[in-house]
Amino acid sequence: MSAVKLIADIGGTNARFAIARDGRVTDLTVLPTGHYPTLHDAARAFLDNLPADLRVTRGAIDVAGPVTGDRVHLTNSGWSFSIAETRAALGFEDFKVLNDFAAAALGIPLLGASDYRAIGGGTREAQGPVGVIGPGTGLGVAGLTFTAGRWVVLPGEGGHATMPAATREEAAILDRLRERFGHVSAERVLSGHGLQNLHQALAAVRGIAAPALSDHDITQAALTGADPLCADVLDLFAEMLGTVAGNLAMTFGASGGVFLIGGILPRFAARFAASGFRARFESKGRFTSYMQAIPTFLVTHDNPALLGLAALD
Repeated sequence: MSAVKLIADIGGTNARFAIARDGRVTDLTVLPTGHYPTLHDAARAFLDNLPADLRVTRGAIDVAGPVTGDRVHLTNSGWSFSIAETRAALGFEDFKVLNDFAAAALGIPLLGASDYRAIGGGTREAQGPVGVIGPGTGLGVAGLTFTAGRWVVLPGEGGHATMPAATREEAAILDRLRERFGHVSAERVLSGHGLQNLHQALAAVRGIAAPALSDHDITQAALTGADPLCADVLDLFAEMLGTVAGNLAMTFGASGGVFLIGGILPRFAARFAASGFRARFESKGRFTSYMQAIPTFLVTHDNPALLGLAALD
C-alpha cells in the first residue's frame, strides 16, 4: 500500500480534489460545492471513490477565504469548518489549510514555460518579488518573495481592497455601485459577479435599458459582437484589472512579474491580450517607465494551486 496525500482547491463554486504522490498530481475530480453540505462530506465522497489500496494519511487544501485560526469560513460559499475536527474526522496524521491564492502563488515557480504567456513588459528577474492576481468567483491576490533559498508566500485579502477609478466613467460606475453595496471592493467589479455588476452599472450610467445577464452571457455577447455594451464591459473589466494589477506590482516591487490566474481570463485570452489591460497597468504617471519593465503573464495552466499544495512538505 502507498501512503499518499489528499490535496484540494476549494473555491466558491467548485472543489477540485486530487491525490499527490512524489510531487505528482493524479485522480483529479471536480465536485460542485453546492452539492455537499460540508467540506467533510465532499472530501469523503472523493476518498470513497479511490482505489482500495491507496492509504491517505495526510491532507493539504486551500480555501477561498482567510485562514487565521482553527475555524475557517469560505467567503463565497456556505462552508465553514474546524481544521482540527476535519483532520480527526478524516483520520489524517497531518492536515494543512492555506488561502487559495497562497497555494496558487506557491505553484507559480513550478510552472513550465508553456504554462503561461507574456502580455507585455520586460524580462522578469528570476528571484524577484512576484505578484499573483486572478478573477474567478472572487478576486484573489497574493505575493511571493525569495528568501533564504526558497520561495515564501505573502497571503492576503487584496481582492477586498477598495476599487479605485481611473476615468470619469469609472468614477460614475463606482458611485452607482456604492449606492448598492456601500464599500466597493475590487472584487465587486473584477470577478464573475463583478462582470454582472459592471454591466448593470455601465448601462445605468449611459442611460441604456439592459437585461440582467450572467457573466458567461456577457462574455459571449462581447466576443461574438452581438452586444456593444457587453463588449465595452469586457474591455472595461480588462482595464480596471490593469489598474489593480499595476497597484499590486508597485506595492511589491514585482520585478519577478505579475501572474494572472483564475477562471475568467482564459475565456477571452486573445481579446484580453489585445485589450487596454497593459496600457492601464503601465499608466502610473512618473513611474510609467518603472512599470514598463515589469512583465505580466497570463497563466494557462489549469490549476497552479494544486501544484503548490502537492509540493508542500
